[in-house]
Amino acid sequence: MDILEAAAKRNSVRNYIDKAIDPEAESALRAEIEQCNSESGLNIRLVTDDPRAFKGLMAHYGKFSGVKNYIVMAGARDDVKDEKIGYYGERIVLKAQTLSLNTCWVAATFSKRTVRRMLDRGEKLVCVIALGYGETQGRRHVSKPIEAFYSDSCRREASCSGLPEWFKNGVKAAALAPTAVNQQKFEFGISADGRVTARSLGGFYSKVDLGIVRYHFEIGAGIENFEWAEML
Repeated sequence: MDILEAAAKRNSVRNYIDKAIDPEAESALRAEIEQCNSESGLNIRLVTDDPRAFKGLMAHYGKFSGVKNYIVMAGARDDVKDEKIGYYGERIVLKAQTLSLNTCWVAATFSKRTVRRMLDRGEKLVCVIALGYGETQGRRHVSKPIEAFYSDSCRREASCSGLPEWFKNGVKAAALAPTAVNQQKFEFGISADGRVTARSLGGFYSKVDLGIVRYHFEIGAGIENFEWAEML
């Protein structure tokens, strides 16, 4: 399974079976996290066989069960940007999917106090990602029409068949991305100099969402085909 196939198959999963992560899968995932930390300057951590963060009322409210493994999305307070958290977190999520692991982004319904005790002084916790083998593979949420994610100028181009195929493929991949409460509040455009723009339309954890959909756009469009108007 390649990354684009993983994006198409991956769904959020909240309920997990009691099964340890395969050692080879864990090793591959840790290598991906290490690479992401090296590139981003973040301090992302994989925590295994520790149910404490998903015990109590918050996890119950979020309808989570069986969560013993999770990824801590954090880094030095001065360096952490929510968009960067989303981008590199989703890169790890899709890597996990290729390793037959299920995931779910979790912003609030976990014990932040428990996880913050793991952080170094001066670090900021943004969210965690639940990880493991799901009771099911989850279910796909209904997406908005692809055209809903085009900027106004791109909608005019689309009506005249003027958008490049790689751009449309990028938006299709972005439409598969998980967003907070399935809000899908983002749009893509092409600037006058030919570079791609990605814009949040607001909402809960919108900057994290923007990083997630940017990564999806890249794998759909092919990073070799374009440049971003603004880098992370």
